[in-house]
Order: sequence, then structure tokens, then C-alpha cells
Amino acid sequence: MAVSGQQRRPVVALYERIADAIHDGTYPPGSTLPSEPRLAGELGVSRPALREALLLLQEDGLLTVRRGVGRTVNDRPPRRGFEQLQPLEELLGTGGPVRVRALLRSVEEPTDFTTQHLLPAAGAELRFWETVLVGEALAVALCHEWAAPQDVLERLHPAFAAALADEPARSMLAVLADASRGVPLTAHSGVTATLLGRRRGEQLDRPADTPAVLITQVVRVEGTPVLAAKHMLPTGSPALPVLHSG
Repeated sequence: MAVSGQQRRPVVALYERIADAIHDGTYPPGSTLPSEPRLAGELGVSRPALREALLLLQEDGLLTVRRGVGRTVNDRPPRRGFEQLQPLEELLGTGGPVRVRALLRSVEEPTDFTTQHLLPAAGAELRFWETVLVGEALAVALCHEWAAPQDVLERLHPAFAAALADEPARSMLAVLADASRGVPLTAHSGVTATLLGRRRGEQLDRPADTPAVLITQVVRVEGTPVLAAKHMLPTGSPALPVLHSG
């Protein structure tokens, strides 16, 4: 796939070449990839670039590293990372329409959460979006999303940086997904149980003691975080499909 508005970095193109070979059966499920020196020679690339691409493929669930065996293709390799990632409004909207209501679009200094997950430099400024997702009758989720510093985005993902500047009435993840056709993304999420609390309860029109699910998410490009988010889903929200990886 072509990348709109930017030139693919070599490791991205290499990732796609290997992913295509997996999906077209060149490296079928259950097979073991050639050794690094041999594979680098077959693909005509350096071993450091190959190692980085293989790590991304492993993070995306296409490959598994087994001691004494090497890198093997998973029995049911998933689609690429940018195809797996879906905005929360799409996941929650399978049972009915979900509207996106923007509450806040601002620039913030790093917090404990963003410092941990986005690793910004001292004094960096981060774009912050607060959004409520609304179902047919009730608010179903409150989303807090932060983008990496502008200089990081312009270096790693200029299409995403440009799309954010327009501040569309969508979630930040939806903007990232649309700007990433052909750009492999990796993401990790955590899920915990909690209570809404007073402020979030007011924003979602629920009592403060309403049980909720808190989802944290970090999305990376070539191993560098570009987006971090917290999503609060109160009791009564549509069912959210979850794939657990042990």
C-alpha cells in the first residue's frame, strides 16, 4: 500500500515485504524462517534493518521466537498492525451508531502517565484530546488521548502530524489509523476495573460510584510511541471485543 504524504522508511518497506511473504504463503504458518544471515542475503538488506523488522513482526503477532528453533510463523498470523488497530468508536458502534463529541483540544505539559508512556523530553508539549463517545441514548466512553511531541511526529509520521493539525471531530486513534495506510503500527493495551469518580461521572452522566473499565493504550511506529490513551467505559456500554494474548 502507498503511504500518503510521506516516504516509507526502509524498515517499514522491509516489514511489508516479509508480511506479504507470510500472507501469500512464501513462509507458510508453522514454518521456520531462514537464519538472519541467509534471510538478509535473500532480501538484500542489512542485518540490523532485518532484525528491527523481525522484532516488529514479532510484536504484531506474525512471528514467534522459539529457543533452539528460531523464528517461526504463527499458525494464524493476524493482519498487519495498522489493519488490526480500530478506533474505539468503530468497535463500540457495531451494535448501533456512536457519535464523537469533542470536549477539549489543547496542548499540555507531560503528566506522570504521558511521561511513562510517551517518553517526552523535558519541557515538551503534547497535544491532548478529551472526547466523549455517545450511543443512541447514553454516553458510552470517555477518551483521553495524547500525541507524542510535534518533532517526534514530524520525524516518524508526518502524515499523522498534519492530520492532527486540522483537529477533526474524531478520536485521535481514528485520525492515526486513517493516516497510517501502509505504515505498520504496534499497540499494547491494558484493562483494569475501577469506578468512574465524580468528574468522569458528570461527563458521562452517571453516578460517581458507577463501575467502569479503564483501558490504557500505547501505539508505536517503529518502536517509538506516538499516541497514548486512557478510555473509560462505564457499566452499560456496548460490549467490547477483546483479544487476549497470553
